[in-house]
Amino acid sequence: MTPFLQRVSAAWCLSLGACVLATSSVLAQSYPTRPINVVVPFPAGSATDSVARLIGQKMADNLGQPLVMENVPGAGGTIAAARAAHAKPDGYTVLIHTTIALSAALYKNLSYDTATAFEPIGLVNIGPYVLAANPAYPAKDAKELFNTLKTNGGKVAFSNAGVGTGSHLCAIMLGQALGAEPNLIPYKSTSMALQDVMAGHVDVLCDQTTNAFPHLASKKIKAYAITSPQRNAAFPEIPTTRELGLPQVDVSVWHGLYAPKGTPTAIVTQLNAALQFALSDAGVQKRLADMGTGMFPANQRSPAAHAKWLADELKSIRVVIDKANVQIDP
Repeated sequence: MTPFLQRVSAAWCLSLGACVLATSSVLAQSYPTRPINVVVPFPAGSATDSVARLIGQKMADNLGQPLVMENVPGAGGTIAAARAAHAKPDGYTVLIHTTIALSAALYKNLSYDTATAFEPIGLVNIGPYVLAANPAYPAKDAKELFNTLKTNGGKVAFSNAGVGTGSHLCAIMLGQALGAEPNLIPYKSTSMALQDVMAGHVDVLCDQTTNAFPHLASKKIKAYAITSPQRNAAFPEIPTTRELGLPQVDVSVWHGLYAPKGTPTAIVTQLNAALQFALSDAGVQKRLADMGTGMFPANQRSPAAHAKWLADELKSIRVVIDKANVQIDP
């Protein structure tokens, strides 16, 4: 290339960079001008829906536009993820998800690549699962339940919120740790599975604290273990899986916000700022704590930290699913 062409090329590149920065700045200044659609992969009234509405109200205060919930349940959250992955990357479609890494490991032939289809916006909250049963279930403690699972697992009706959900993963991990094969019974939602546990139609369920804690408080279910490294302050009598000799059953439910790949960085940054605004609200923090779940530390709630967390989860969950030899072909 001649010196003249080199100068022209350099000037063109600088001009292009300035244009990109200018466009990004304009987008940030004008966005949003209309309501933002939040795709929720589970039904209205679910734990994920409750978290989405909780933070959505405060994010709307920050952004000056309402966040409208669109519940798109089914197929372990993959229908909603596909809906968001293929949406226009203009900041007006946002996905909240909790089992997105699990779905990537379980489902064959997805129409999107979880690792590359989204722009992570930020991590929202994280909490453990509770291994719960009907109060009349015979096993008086975790030791008795685990022995039953190991010696007669096929006769234990182990419900879950559906194939590809976190409660399904929790059941798989517990079975692997015990060398047991319980009778896994999928439902269409956590609420349906929990209702049948309370009615005594099925035996046990790994449920999110957000769902389980209110029913534990009213003694409609009893708890054997919690899948966190430490006991929960709300129910300190529930032992952890680590205490019970199963440290590998360390499974949590966590929510993250996502935008379609290609959403401008300035918009992702603005959405993250709105999320941080919501999570800094004392009322939001109290409600999350009441649900038995907590926030990620502030330095782990950036888009970059979210992207790393997702990448790590994709790897670790793949190991569990490959070992279990479970895969779904829609």
